[in-house]
Amino acid sequence: MASEQVPRRRADARRNEEALLDAAAAAFVASGVEAPVRDIAARAGVGVGTVYRHFPTRADLVVAVYRHQVEALAEAGAAALAGPSAPYDALVRWIDGFVDFLVTKHGLAGALRDGDGFEGLHDHFLDRLVPACAALLAAAAEAGEVRADIGALELMRGVGNLCIGADDPRYDARRLVALLVAGLRTS
Repeated sequence: MASEQVPRRRADARRNEEALLDAAAAAFVASGVEAPVRDIAARAGVGVGTVYRHFPTRADLVVAVYRHQVEALAEAGAAALAGPSAPYDALVRWIDGFVDFLVTKHGLAGALRDGDGFEGLHDHFLDRLVPACAALLAAAAEAGEVRADIGALELMRGVGNLCIGADDPRYDARRLVALLVAGLRTS
């Protein structure tokens, strides 16, 4: 019985897709999820056809950007834990990245509610990010740097709630999140 081989994508194709996802994310921050495809292509340094070859619909692109950013944030949690920083400092850096993730989703919430391929994204978000946050919290608690009675989902919801309205220039979500995270300290 011959083993089934999974085709490996070429490195340049992966790089193009990464560039497209990063460019789309930047365009979404600047102009919302309705940013013109030509702007995304220009940011990525590719043609419009390349965007459509990778992501035939806007929904495909939005879902891919969201998943890409969730994966990057999950990986950042593991990297922060493996780094030389104190666990609390790693947690703070990760929470900063989480805030960036939350406040740069102009129009995404509305797009997510509209369906079209967005089913399961919230579960993916929870499946990947709650464990990353939990590992950081556990390491900081084990080091005696933060309280041990706060759960990852509880903290993430608190941060998320503080980020609501962050598009108002009179509101500084990052400052309030910093106060919340400082309140986790044991001393």
